[in-house]
Amino acid sequence: MVVFGGFVSPRIKKKATERKFRAEMREKMRFIIVTGMSGAGRSSAMRVLEDDGFFCVDNLPVSLLPTFMQLTENSSEQIEKVALGLDIRGGEAALREAASVLRDLRASGCTFEILFFEASTPVLVKRYKETRRLHPLARGGRIDSGIEAERKLLIDLKSSADYIIDTSTLLIRELK
Repeated sequence: MVVFGGFVSPRIKKKATERKFRAEMREKMRFIIVTGMSGAGRSSAMRVLEDDGFFCVDNLPVSLLPTFMQLTENSSEQIEKVALGLDIRGGEAALREAASVLRDLRASGCTFEILFFEASTPVLVKRYKETRRLHPLARGGRIDSGIEAERKLLIDLKSSADYIIDTSTLLIRELK
């Protein structure tokens, strides 16, 4: 801050105050990446976080993640809690890229937590059969092969996770 004979320019004071505000918001902000196996409870977790006051964005393209993080940090609005859902709907290439992008963001000083949801293959197969949905990677209708393909794609992201939550023994209502 520049002081001229005991007088601080209002414009300079305002910029210094804005920088201080943004720095404090970065310290206060909680940014959570919610990811994991399809059918393991990621969407339910996002709903719970939204109910808890998180600003939630689901299925943002991975290439936009650095820009999104910067926009939330520099926002004039007081965004203190952000949850971002990443899953297979973004495509196989995006999932492969996600772990690398997140590593780069951490290396550049961005702070966030990664929650990774998983469940055993038999449980996921059962959940898919109960909902009569096809797994996004199920080739020829084989749910178990789609699950295993997704598991392989997510291995790097899982190894970067701060928390791994196995929902194999949980009911949806127990995720809360």
